[in-house]
Amino acid sequence: MSDVETVLHAVPRILFACRERRVRDPRSGKAVSAHRVGILSHLDQEDPTMVGELAEHLGVTASTMSLTLKRLEEVGYIRRDRDPSDRRVTNVRLTEAGTRVRDAQTLLDPERVARMLMTLGPSQRAEALRGVRLLVDAADSLVRAGRETVTALVSGDAL
Repeated sequence: MSDVETVLHAVPRILFACRERRVRDPRSGKAVSAHRVGILSHLDQEDPTMVGELAEHLGVTASTMSLTLKRLEEVGYIRRDRDPSDRRVTNVRLTEAGTRVRDAQTLLDPERVARMLMTLGPSQRAEALRGVRLLVDAADSLVRAGRETVTALVSGDAL
């Protein structure tokens, strides 16, 4: 297996094993499914989103989306309002509580990551963490190089 294939096979397996399945509201301690928090991640407190657009974006029917939004509204994470210019349209906004839960979401569950690391012996753990740090440094370099390319294109230096 090539180095690229190794990374391509490893990252999804780590994500699957350690993905966050529930997000805890930092204030109330209430658990919210990662799926519902994923919906919150598409919303904003100020800029409203139409229910139909959200449903289409997430690939579900408007009625399915409405049911989920009803539950999120019942626990105080969103508010739904009729659009003043078209009463047939319902707009959705995050509440302060919804923003708090959305912002508490992480890609990986820290407990699961800790349990995964605990399966390794001390030297294996040190080696794995060194490898992760090297990959992060390489990823950061790739992002910086991309920004420099964009900056050069915008300024005309790359022409």
